[in-house]
Amino acid sequence: MALWQKIQMLDTVYLEQVHNLYMDERLPMEVREYIAYWIEEQDWNQAAQFGSSLACCLFHNMQSLLDDQLGRLVLSEENNSNIVLKHNLHRSKVHLQPVVEAPVTASMTSSQQEKIGARLSEMRKAIQALKNSIDQLELLQDTFDFRFKTQRILESTVPNTDPGLIRRMQELQIMLNKVDRSRKEVLAQIQGLLGFFETLRDLLLEEREAWKDRQRQACIGNNCDTRLGQLEKWFTANAEDLFHLLQLLQTLKDLQQKLTYDQDQLKMCLPQLENRLKEQIIFLLKSAFVVEIQPTMPYPCRRPLVLRTNQKFSVRARLLVKLMDRNHPMEAKIEIDRDSTNLAGFRKFNILTSTTKTLMMDRPQTEGLICDFKHISLREQKISGSGKGKGGKGISEGGLSVLEELHVITFTLDYWYQGLQCQLQTSTLPMIIISNVSQMSSAWASILWFIMLNRDPLNQRFFINPPAATWPQLSTVLSWQFSSATEKGLNADQLKMLGEKLCGSPVTAQSIITWSQFAKDSPPSFSFWTWIDGILLLIQENLLHLWKNDLIMGFVSRKRERHLLKKKRGGTFLLRFSESTKSGGITCTWVEYDDKGSPMFSAVEPYTREQLKVLPLPDIIRDYHVLADEVIPENPLQYLYPDTPRDEAFGPYYSERREADLPEQRKYLTRRLISVSSSITNPSRQPEEVQALDFLVADSNASDFQDLELKAPDHHIPEASVPMVNGVVFENGIALPSELEEPEQGGLLCNSQDPYLLQLEDEQYLGQVTSELFMPSEELQELKLDDEDLNF
Repeated sequence: MALWQKIQMLDTVYLEQVHNLYMDERLPMEVREYIAYWIEEQDWNQAAQFGSSLACCLFHNMQSLLDDQLGRLVLSEENNSNIVLKHNLHRSKVHLQPVVEAPVTASMTSSQQEKIGARLSEMRKAIQALKNSIDQLELLQDTFDFRFKTQRILESTVPNTDPGLIRRMQELQIMLNKVDRSRKEVLAQIQGLLGFFETLRDLLLEEREAWKDRQRQACIGNNCDTRLGQLEKWFTANAEDLFHLLQLLQTLKDLQQKLTYDQDQLKMCLPQLENRLKEQIIFLLKSAFVVEIQPTMPYPCRRPLVLRTNQKFSVRARLLVKLMDRNHPMEAKIEIDRDSTNLAGFRKFNILTSTTKTLMMDRPQTEGLICDFKHISLREQKISGSGKGKGGKGISEGGLSVLEELHVITFTLDYWYQGLQCQLQTSTLPMIIISNVSQMSSAWASILWFIMLNRDPLNQRFFINPPAATWPQLSTVLSWQFSSATEKGLNADQLKMLGEKLCGSPVTAQSIITWSQFAKDSPPSFSFWTWIDGILLLIQENLLHLWKNDLIMGFVSRKRERHLLKKKRGGTFLLRFSESTKSGGITCTWVEYDDKGSPMFSAVEPYTREQLKVLPLPDIIRDYHVLADEVIPENPLQYLYPDTPRDEAFGPYYSERREADLPEQRKYLTRRLISVSSSITNPSRQPEEVQALDFLVADSNASDFQDLELKAPDHHIPEASVPMVNGVVFENGIALPSELEEPEQGGLLCNSQDPYLLQLEDEQYLGQVTSELFMPSEELQELKLDDEDLNF
């Protein structure tokens, strides 16, 4: 409707074009406006792309919608102001039906949805037919009632033997028999409708369960359509028909009270039919009360169902039956762990702020009845003398880790409409409640495992004996984690590597992974999931564009990478994730050949998130150098596997360099960080790994690093990056101090307050004395220091 409203605000010249579009009588402008909401909710671009099948499905849906709208208007016959709209709807329906016919070979996108639409349309027609039958019955009964009363008056004035009186009595008997037959026919129609409703109810429940499955999958990363618009239309239309039928039963009760007789079928059958109908309505309402938005903390947490104590979160329930009595406001109440009889030893929590909300219509005509709880939080109840640390990672009294305790929030709603009252309930999916952000990753592992293997949302003791997963189940969920976080899932080769890492080789569809294998600590002291989650964070923070554009092979074993590289030319490299870095690390492996033509493989120590924050990976690859035995820097990374030149692959991601403007006099020389490794091997590491002496600072105008004094160290270099400046190693691998970021003199990284620095009084002489800056001053020449005094 928003689009239609914008169209109406166009200038006159454009409005003329709009009017021309609706000159065809098959779809008048009044009809376009009346079904604007439905039209604007459909994906017409997709219909055009997928050809006639989807377009045909949408066409039939529109026809059903016109039927429904026309039925609603006909049922409100007293509203004569809609006579023009009724006419246009009916005319459009008639014109559209013969003009567009679906091809015989066209297959619909969803036979189930078509079946529901067709059932609803048939229901509407059947109820309309029932209403007509009841109207005829009421007319017949009123006629009989009038003649019967007249007959009673005549009987008091005319002898019983009067032939006319006897004839009229026979006619009355015939009319009464006709009333009785009509009543039986109406009851038979109602019986058929109730059976029809039960079939339709089963179809709707199947669709609701399918939606719940999609929502469960969406919670753990799958890209599913979890919109409720279509389901709400079906539930609402079905409920409208049921309540309409309930009104018709009330009309029959009134007719029965006006006229009854021996063996009156209305008197005998109506109570049973009414009870059966109310049961169906209540069942439909209970099925229509769902949790639309599962408990979720606000951004930047994108993982639902993991809540932190004293942290705000939101949750929303929705009633898919969009019918409410505004004279009877309905309130929804929430509770946590409402049925706690089987939760002995579990922590207990209180919901802070309001636990009740009034059901409201959110954006009428577009959204349904919702109760939206925002900005609520949980606080753990204090249990004196328990001796258990609050929110810790230890074992609870119930025998489970607090990261395996599953908690559920329940919504309770007292519903009232047209005199019918009932209580509705729905529950969230189970949640993990943490007390520290460091528990987030482990808690998410529990949510993944539960949703992947369990369909019972009330099974809160699931982790007492968690079932194992098959590799196809787990591989699908793992790929969802990457597609949801990075917009690119895992391919078959990457999944194969992960499967072999977990299950050994070969990995098959029958390979089994236990909960402990997936989420419990294992050598080297962190779990498989912890490793995967660290890589996800590494990609999100530092490597997103490279990963999405397939520049990172990522998950590949050492054996596999050597197999891939040994047939490639020297300088070919690939990027893979480190298997020994807990918080996520990435390394590059390249191939070179010795004098005999044998391949030699080298891999740099992994770069972590902290290092990549200082220097992006594309810049590292561009400027990466290795100090060979002759101490001549060279970049071994020439071709990204399989054979893409390095700059062609990573050029779009290089940081811009500020080139020196030589004609102009300037105070500072530009510089950049480069990544340098020593070719000297460390006996404690793999022979092919080189040690990283990362992040040296060089003059950007320097040629082949001639202005750098580089010296391969003769001592062990730790795994962490070791920033160096002209051979000086900064301790603890910290970033360069701010005073070193902008040197005062021609690229020298020194403090301007140092008394031994040569200070220039005028910038115009900078170019003339640059060479002198590299010569020691007189004061420095007087210092005679032995080499052993220099301890860098």
